[in-house]
Amino acid sequence: MLKFAFIFTYIFIVFFISIIYKSFNPDNKEALRKIIHIGIGPLIPYAKYLNIDQTSALYFTGIISLLVFVNYKSKLFTTIEDVERKSYGTLFYCLSLFILIFLYWDKDPAALFAGFFIMTFGDGLAGLIGKNFQSKSWIFLNQKKSLLGTLTMFITSLVVVFGLGYFQKYSFNNIGFLIIPLISTVLEQFSILGIDNFIVPISAAYCFNLFITSL
Repeated sequence: MLKFAFIFTYIFIVFFISIIYKSFNPDNKEALRKIIHIGIGPLIPYAKYLNIDQTSALYFTGIISLLVFVNYKSKLFTTIEDVERKSYGTLFYCLSLFILIFLYWDKDPAALFAGFFIMTFGDGLAGLIGKNFQSKSWIFLNQKKSLLGTLTMFITSLVVVFGLGYFQKYSFNNIGFLIIPLISTVLEQFSILGIDNFIVPISAAYCFNLFITSL
């Protein structure tokens, strides 16, 4: 129980920061959501550091997913879903994490980190930077995308896979280190209803396992 107390404390801190931000920037709803999106990023390595087992992690993530689904219906915590467009991104975020934990928690933690970090940091920073800085943009599946946001997604994904490769002491003589950021960046374009929060981390983790850790 003490381990989960630490996890809940971390989540509380992230939400507290988001609430403080909202008090100063009430109109920037997308940025508020991205703060939570990015802030949850270190949660998985933190949980691994605490030696939380896979079953407990699955139960915890399942309960969070259920609470997020209930929130969609009840709107108890508008901070989570208070965005300017219809999106199920937070629910997809939780479901993808549940699947990643189920597939890779013990089998391949590096692949789990790759998928989760690319989603939290890559997609999160792409949304923040793309929306707050002007650059060439286009419409794809009724969603506005920008050159700067897309470049941010690619560069962040590149940093994630090369960072994991460095810490895991993998050989960089592998085209997979370029393929994974490229695939993740292309899939991030498919953001209608927030589906990118599902397809990006699952695909990135699968490709990391396939191209890098399974070799």
